[in-house]
Amino acid sequence: MSEQRSGLRNPAGAARGLGAGTLILETVVLLLAIQPMRMLGGDLSGATIGVILGAAVACVALAGLLRRDWAWYAVAVLQGLLMLAGFLHWALAGVGLLFGLAWLYVLNVRRTILAPPKRDEPPTD
Repeated sequence: MSEQRSGLRNPAGAARGLGAGTLILETVVLLLAIQPMRMLGGDLSGATIGVILGAAVACVALAGLLRRDWAWYAVAVLQGLLMLAGFLHWALAGVGLLFGLAWLYVLNVRRTILAPPKRDEPPTD
């Protein structure tokens, strides 16, 4: 009988689902934030809207690529870039920080789910 890492049937799929769900939520937040950003911060430049749309497209693309290990780290880079986009509009830094923290949690859950099982061995003295 093979030993499972967790109680999940497909732990890797569960981790991918959590990551993809987080990225789709981020996409929705980014797209819905355009109008409130315009109302709060005044003029919203074309570059800022381009960054928002580019980040939203990147989130959707990366959600589909989470089967590859590099995509998990690319999402972390995307969050950092969103924080840097705070120079264009302060709300982008807030969104980047919020979802950066959420992504750290997702990576922690992924690491926990995919960790090899701990063996209960008697302590050696």
